[in-house]
Amino acid sequence: MELGIIGLGIMGSAIARNCIRAGFPVAGFDTDPARCRELEAAGGTPRASAAEVAATADVVLTSLPSIAALEQTAAALAKTARPGQIVCELSTLPIEVKQRAHDVLAKAGIVLLDCPLSGTGAQAVNADLVVLASGDTAACEKVQPVFAGFARLTRYVGPFGNGMKMKIVANLLVAIHNVASAEAMVLGMKAGLDPQAIVDVVSSGAGNSRVFELRAPLMAAQTYEPPTMKCDIWQKDMAIIGAYAASLGVAAPLFAASAPIYNAAIGQGRGGQDTAAVCAILEQMAGLAR
Repeated sequence: MELGIIGLGIMGSAIARNCIRAGFPVAGFDTDPARCRELEAAGGTPRASAAEVAATADVVLTSLPSIAALEQTAAALAKTARPGQIVCELSTLPIEVKQRAHDVLAKAGIVLLDCPLSGTGAQAVNADLVVLASGDTAACEKVQPVFAGFARLTRYVGPFGNGMKMKIVANLLVAIHNVASAEAMVLGMKAGLDPQAIVDVVSSGAGNSRVFELRAPLMAAQTYEPPTMKCDIWQKDMAIIGAYAASLGVAAPLFAASAPIYNAAIGQGRGGQDTAAVCAILEQMAGLAR
């Protein structure tokens, strides 16, 4: 089974490497030539376009940064892909945008699954992702071996679009937990506690979270590059959460309170840094110098 991967950013490149290690032939495309060269160095085959990827792949995975990227990719695949082909859309994008892509591809006889991922870039490197699979059940079962190549768990969550609904719920918690982790770190450091000691103690007690485990060590070490999730990409995800909550009439006050901290990080030129960099913003607000 040949895999095609369109979008070789932080997540897509890690997925490609793990699928290659799992024994899948992988062809890929990214608009950044450097990422295509990295794929080739890892043992994959770079292609010149999304259409070229789809021309030979049995299963296509898309990991894309924007609405425009998905719309362009869907249009290209609809023109060139083979009927019966399965496309797994892994990105975090609005449900209605994915639904439009689903409808475009369905007219060409292609099955699109909505399969966003729960996990960071660091987790992707270690194949520690959770796939939130939704859509055609037979297609989801068929691609399960592919998911097993880059994820530790797949959850089938129902009809197309439920994957993104579940991802929005999970990401709302990530947004809050990340800022809460930074707030706790800053409180402890301002009180004179050693940052690594805070990480060690909190991660072993009731206040721990998966986000704290992943991000608090970065905060303690002030290591915000290379990012596991860029602040500017996360801002896109935050907008999706906020818009969806508003559409359902859900106030989400804790989520709303976290948004200005992320915005401040981007405003200070930290858009390319890890979202753990919100700790630096809270340190400034607390008058904490390290």
